[in-house]
Amino acid sequence: MAHIVWDWNGTLFNDLDAIVDATNEIFASYGLPIVDLAGFRSVYTRPIWACYERMLGRALEDGEWERLDAAFHNSYHRLMERCRLAADARHAIDSLAGAGHSQSLLSMWHHDRLTVAVREHGIGEIFRRVDGLRPEEAGGSKAEFMVRHLTRLGVDPSEVIAIGDSVDDAVAARHAGARAILYAGGMQGRAELDRFGVPVVERLTEVSAYI
Repeated sequence: MAHIVWDWNGTLFNDLDAIVDATNEIFASYGLPIVDLAGFRSVYTRPIWACYERMLGRALEDGEWERLDAAFHNSYHRLMERCRLAADARHAIDSLAGAGHSQSLLSMWHHDRLTVAVREHGIGEIFRRVDGLRPEEAGGSKAEFMVRHLTRLGVDPSEVIAIGDSVDDAVAARHAGARAILYAGGMQGRAELDRFGVPVVERLTEVSAYI
């Protein structure tokens, strides 16, 4: 049996509109044009500060990332209240559990809010472990966080499949010695995902075909 490591934002949790709207809010004072989902996908990358630099067309100044990140989360935590799980997320999770695969959740979102959200959406009992970003931890690439997550789980990376909506999820899986399946319904466009050379699905329920 495999162990599945799910991503949260943009994968199990369909918060794309909230992310785009919060991003537009924090850049309103910069005079940037409003971006829609397609426009945001065209510049989206991780770490997020690199995405912001793409939007601004310049490097961030000292302290600017911290201000933007704090402002983004203030907006996002208000806007996310309207968001729900991806339409087929529960079906995909239940199907994998029914097939005997264990599952966990690794996100670069705030750990305290993540654990509450997972519980409120009724899927907390599925996961062997839920890890988000702790207060003392800086964001960035998911790679080292994936290594730590799998170590804490005590699973063999060769038996792990990470499922996420960005190339960073696949990079993190490869770094940890695991496999990846990317989801094209999230924050990064299909063309960008396809270039990494791992399976890409349009629906979360399609992942079982690659496990």
